[in-house]
Amino acid sequence: MTDQALQSRSSYEHSKNKILSLAPSDNPRNWPTWKKWVLVSSIILVDLTVSWGASGFSPASTKFAKDFEVSSEIGTLGLSIYVAGLALGPMSLAPLSEYFGRTPLYIIPYGCFLLFLLGTALVQNLGGFLVLRFLSGLFSSVTIANFGGTIADLWDVRHTGIAMSLFLWAATCGSPSGYFLMSWVAQYRGWRDVFWALLGICGGSWIIMSVTLLSCGETRHSVLLLRHVKAERRRTGRDDLEVPEEMRRRGIRQLFKIALTRPFRFLFSEAIVIFAALYNGYLYGLSFLFNGAFSVIFGPSGKGFETYQVGLTFLGIVVGISLGPLTNLWQERYYQKRIQRAGGKNIPEARVQLGQIAAVMFPISLFIFAFTSYVWLSWVGPVIASGLWGWSFYVLILMTYTYIEDSYGEFSASALAAVGLARNAAGAGFPLFGEQMFVNEGYQYAGLILACLALVLMPIPFILGRYGLKLRQKSPWARQMMEHEGQSENQSDEEAIQDEEKVGH
Repeated sequence: MTDQALQSRSSYEHSKNKILSLAPSDNPRNWPTWKKWVLVSSIILVDLTVSWGASGFSPASTKFAKDFEVSSEIGTLGLSIYVAGLALGPMSLAPLSEYFGRTPLYIIPYGCFLLFLLGTALVQNLGGFLVLRFLSGLFSSVTIANFGGTIADLWDVRHTGIAMSLFLWAATCGSPSGYFLMSWVAQYRGWRDVFWALLGICGGSWIIMSVTLLSCGETRHSVLLLRHVKAERRRTGRDDLEVPEEMRRRGIRQLFKIALTRPFRFLFSEAIVIFAALYNGYLYGLSFLFNGAFSVIFGPSGKGFETYQVGLTFLGIVVGISLGPLTNLWQERYYQKRIQRAGGKNIPEARVQLGQIAAVMFPISLFIFAFTSYVWLSWVGPVIASGLWGWSFYVLILMTYTYIEDSYGEFSASALAAVGLARNAAGAGFPLFGEQMFVNEGYQYAGLILACLALVLMPIPFILGRYGLKLRQKSPWARQMMEHEGQSENQSDEEAIQDEEKVGH
């Protein structure tokens, strides 16, 4: 029998089966609002601790290097190799949620992370320490792997903005706040005590998340429906009950093949993903590079601060990032007005307006940082500049995430995995040369180099705003999303805008 005949026969057999759907009462999108936010809040807390596990080590890296009698560059590996684990973890963890659901994929890997964190506090040799740090990053990446899917489980694409903004606040604020918190431990205690402190904080967060997830229940729609179908088969004795085609479980081999290969296809062929990866990589690279740069600029060789005082300077970035969700309320209102004018059509380009302002602020903040980092100047200048940078950091990351989600729909997981891989690869690499660059090039020249690179990236939000529709039309994945939005493949930007205005009138 030919492949075509087999496929036709399979389609005919499926047509005879009864297709079940998720009952409204079982759909997590119909949960009470308070229940959704209780669940999301517990995961946001854990998402913060994921970054604390990375940057929390940085204030203690000098004591670690002295204890193991290694160079400061080797000491920095404790940060970089953890972030490398964060880069690779989602590609192996995310596909498993299709089989086991999201709840076990939050609880079990993060529980393993706690064991590796315990080992890190006790390990007696450098090789074991580095292995444990990599495994810690790998298994702590549960929020990166699952949280985007959890938000999609709980809200439709038009109403994910607020939840996504808070998730990304935790993802971006974790690095500077982790340095700030652990700098107090590193000031007065040894590097092992930093890991004991992290173990206590992360362990408490894990308990809160686990109790909340188990109380609220599973959120992944396909897993819930498969469970319902199995229960109905047992109850009725019928074998012809099925789930819709798009919710059927794929083979484990196919699942991992897609998870491990498709992100690279996005990363090397999709202009939108390439733009997002460049911005995410550079921004996250800087966020971890600052761990070393701040210790040089504000530390004993710079403005003469002690460890905990260097930690206090990171509050500038924390404040800047924390203003991001507040200013995003304006961006969200603008977005909702645009899609209402367009009759509910999907308009990813309505996500970039605040990002265009942040793209200009990004290099400006780095120029200010460079010119105020002289030893004889007050610490206030670079801290204010870092706050402006923190705001632009958050807004640009949020812009790229929401633009990709709106553009690629069901394929956004692969697109975001590609961006995440580039982001964390840069986050792992930048700290290895950041401190040396500020020492060797001087604070001002190092800051100017970073600012000039930011200038190169500045046009990206403007390109997305002006030519984003054309880029989506050229993408085989994004084009599938457009088929349901009333925009033809050959429609121009001007025609799309005219359609929106007609609908608005």
